[in-house]
Amino acid sequence: MMLPAGGMAQTQLLPPPGAPRPLLPPPGMPTPVAPAKKETPKPKPPVAAKKPAPAATPKPAATPAPTATVTPAPVFEDPNVDLVYGAYQRGQYKTAFDLATNRAQFNGDPKAMTMLGELYANGLGVKRDYAKAAEWYRRAGDGGDREGMFALAMFRLAGRGGPVNREEAVKLLASAAKLGNPKAAYNLALLYLDGQTLPQDVKRSAELLRAAADAGNPEAQYALATFYKEGTGVPKDIEKAVRLLQAASLAGNVDAEVEYAIALFNGTGTPKNEAAAVALLSKAARQNSPIAQNRLARVLVSGQGAAMDKIEGLKWHIVAKTAGKGDPALDEALAALSAEDRSKAQDAARKWLGTR
Repeated sequence: MMLPAGGMAQTQLLPPPGAPRPLLPPPGMPTPVAPAKKETPKPKPPVAAKKPAPAATPKPAATPAPTATVTPAPVFEDPNVDLVYGAYQRGQYKTAFDLATNRAQFNGDPKAMTMLGELYANGLGVKRDYAKAAEWYRRAGDGGDREGMFALAMFRLAGRGGPVNREEAVKLLASAAKLGNPKAAYNLALLYLDGQTLPQDVKRSAELLRAAADAGNPEAQYALATFYKEGTGVPKDIEKAVRLLQAASLAGNVDAEVEYAIALFNGTGTPKNEAAAVALLSKAARQNSPIAQNRLARVLVSGQGAAMDKIEGLKWHIVAKTAGKGDPALDEALAALSAEDRSKAQDAARKWLGTR
């Protein structure tokens, strides 16, 4: 059974633990003293006993101790930055706000400015204020922070914190992409693709998608896979498309999981592997992909690639149909079930829809 591919949808932030302190040498360990020379054994035993006193003075051993315990001053640099992001990641937004404010005001730290923008934009630890968020993003971008540039670009496209300004957004995205921000490259590629904000240029779009995909952006990997699959802006290459789908799938892109599963099931651009395909379809179905739910239903109802289970398969058909992915053939299979089994499939679907 060949599974036709569905339409490919476009989708769119420690210090090392401190080194252990060196242990101090044990205090005042007496140094053994060599016995007096044999040339004066008889008259000089008392003198030999007195000579160790000056030799055993602890001064030479005591002087290195302070240098061995000195801690370098730069320890304060990284921990201050990490404290800001650490507080943010732990949900301590007020602490993150206070720390970031200090670093922005007194150190002129662009990354701290971007953090302030994030906090204001999302109302975390402070009242939401798009205008203040945009201002902090602007200051961060002026300081060279690519994340601040990208965030302000998205504000300008959406009209947050100020009027819509597509020209400024494009310049910001281009600057952030040049500095290696994969999300900026991906979004700029979409603007070149739609041909509204910028003149349509599918080759330039493909170049930007490749840069973002190489940096590990799963949305860009999926979009570039579509380009290779259809020959848009690049030579058509199904094998490259499938490799990109695999990478995006491993990164958790649900649309890529579905497309890669279909390629595996049919053996298109990759060795055929129905078991792996069904496992991926099951994963994507549980992530509420209607296409995955529909393809999984077909597999389970037919018993090709997996053990036949019509009740489970038709449960997924009902779930997919509620999301607009109908299938007349599966409707017929549902109608052909006994009243008892049809009721089981419907109950299972209702349970899924009520708990998702």
